Amino acid sequence: MTGETRTTRTRRPRHGAQAVADPDGAPGAWLRRHQWAFDALLTAAVFAYNLPVQAGYLPADLPSGAWLLLPLGLCAPYLLRRRYPLPVFGAVLLAAWVQTALGVGPLAADVMAAFALYNVAVRFRWPVSVPAAGAVVLWLLVSLGPRLDEYHLSIGDLGLLLLAAVWAWTWGTLVRVRGEHTAGLRERALQLEREKEARARIAAAAERARIAREIHDVVSHGLSAVVLLSEGAALKVRSEPERAEQAMLAVRDAGRGALAEMRRMLDVLRSGEPGPDAPPPGAARIEHLVEEARASGLPVRLTTAGEPAEEPPAGLALAVYRVVQEALTNARRHAGPRLSRVDVELRHRPGEVEVRVADDGRGADAARDGTDSADGVDGAGGGTGGGHGLAGMRERVAAHNGRFRAGPRPGGGFEVVAVLPTGGKK
Repeated sequence: MTGETRTTRTRRPRHGAQAVADPDGAPGAWLRRHQWAFDALLTAAVFAYNLPVQAGYLPADLPSGAWLLLPLGLCAPYLLRRRYPLPVFGAVLLAAWVQTALGVGPLAADVMAAFALYNVAVRFRWPVSVPAAGAVVLWLLVSLGPRLDEYHLSIGDLGLLLLAAVWAWTWGTLVRVRGEHTAGLRERALQLEREKEARARIAAAAERARIAREIHDVVSHGLSAVVLLSEGAALKVRSEPERAEQAMLAVRDAGRGALAEMRRMLDVLRSGEPGPDAPPPGAARIEHLVEEARASGLPVRLTTAGEPAEEPPAGLALAVYRVVQEALTNARRHAGPRLSRVDVELRHRPGEVEVRVADDGRGADAARDGTDSADGVDGAGGGTGGGHGLAGMRERVAAHNGRFRAGPRPGGGFEVVAVLPTGGKK
């Protein structure tokens, strides 16, 4: 309906903004929960008060029964005013016009017209409430104006009655405006709460993705090294027991390193418990990472150019370390028997650092021969499959506003290139 203010009431749990706006112990809380009782009490009070005082205003030739039907017509509809505000207003005003047509003077029950007008002003906007106020004013002018002397009224009395009708409309309008403002504030509070929850979910999802990348890199690198070293030790245990012993020691060291990193991540996940004092792996440990890869049988060569930043951010150093770690892990998994060299290059330039890991293995052929691991063809020597390794590296680089590229090399092999800004001047 045009101009209607929607005031559909729904039961909500008493928490958050709703609990603050309408606590159980607030003044009037019981009345708001039992509004029907208040309406019934008001209607009964007006009807009971009207009966003994209306005798002086009833004409002698009034039809039989009208003395009871008129106050009933003015009072009884008000009981339904919350469900049918406009029909109730119309019924009360119709009874008032019938009263005028019968020549009955002003009754105490006529106050119900003001109450009905107030109800309309509370529930509806200007296009509906203003004509309703005009209808009440018109009824007062028509029913009382020509017969002021007969009813022993003055112009001032008529003005007061008109002012009472306008006041009822104004009061109801103010209540409606305040209710709309309060509802807007409550909706805004709920919206802010939903936005806060959404931001928390996004942050939690980002944190889960970060933790998943960390676990993937640690487990993938550590276990692949352990598997390869164990296989080599098993082959050499009889023919070359000393080399088998060295391989098993390397397995021990690789396992300890992976366990240390896993403990660090698990300590961070435990609420209220700080991580270990040892810093997370960064770019400074890449040389150790390369030596570990050599010990597992991977022919790796490390080249460093330029001067590194004095204090690179810890997150950036970790990203460089993880890119190299994952690229070496994928070269170990997917490059195949043709692999003869893996080049790891770190180029430090003003404002950025470039990481390049390239091999001369099978390149994209791994995507076609079906020998990929469950992780997919996803890194150096592994083609461009849909595993988590390439995606993790890409996400790490993107988190630092860097550039990432991975793909087959001309002439064979695979290459991973990441360029990350260090925050300095270029």
